[in-house]
Amino acid sequence: MKTRPAAAPHKVRIIGGQWRRTPLAVVSAAGLRPTPDRVRETLFNWLGNDLSGRVCLDLYAGTGALGLEAASRGASTVWLADNEPRVQLALQAIVERLKATDRVRLYRGDARGLLARLSMQGVRADLVFIDPPFRQGALDTIMPALTPVLASEAWVYVETETPLSAEQVALWCGPQAQIVRQASAGQVHYHLLRIQPEAKQETS
Repeated sequence: MKTRPAAAPHKVRIIGGQWRRTPLAVVSAAGLRPTPDRVRETLFNWLGNDLSGRVCLDLYAGTGALGLEAASRGASTVWLADNEPRVQLALQAIVERLKATDRVRLYRGDARGLLARLSMQGVRADLVFIDPPFRQGALDTIMPALTPVLASEAWVYVETETPLSAEQVALWCGPQAQIVRQASAGQVHYHLLRIQPEAKQETS
C-alpha cells in the first residue's frame, strides 16, 4: 500500500462483517497508501461477503485494511506482514483492540520472509492480498514465490500502477493462473486472479 503518502487519509474503516465501521489509523510512514473503501467494497463483492474458514495473507499490510476486512468477514486465520516498525505497532494495537489475536497474526518482516516461513510450515492460503510499492518491480519477485503456499484454486488480489496482462500472470504463476476480474480507480488498477498451483506443478 505504498505511494503518494500526502494523499492518504488519516483513517480508513472496515466496511463489512463483525467489525464493520471500525476505524483504522493511517500511520505517517513513507509511501503508505491504503486501499480505498470503494475498491475494497468491490473486491469483497467479487469474493463473496462470507469468508468463513479461509486462510488469508496480507503481504503488504500497511493499515491492515485488506486482511482485517477478511477477518471481519469470517476468515479463520489472517497473516499481516509489514517491515515498518511504526506500522507494526499500529497493527498490533488494532489487533489487540479487536481481541483478534487468536485469528490475526502479525509478521514483523517483509512479504518474502513470510512466504518462506509459511512454506516451511506447510501452510496453504486460500486468499492472498498483494498491494506492493509501485514502480519497484516487487511483483517479479513475489508472484513466482506464491505457489508453495497456495491452496488448490486459491484467489490472489493484486494492485498495480498499470493493468496486468494474461501473459504477465502466466509468466509469473504458470498457465493455470487466470485474471478473473479487474478494474481501476484513479491511478490504481486492481485484479482478482485464480491460481491452481497443483495443476501448474503437474505440467512443469
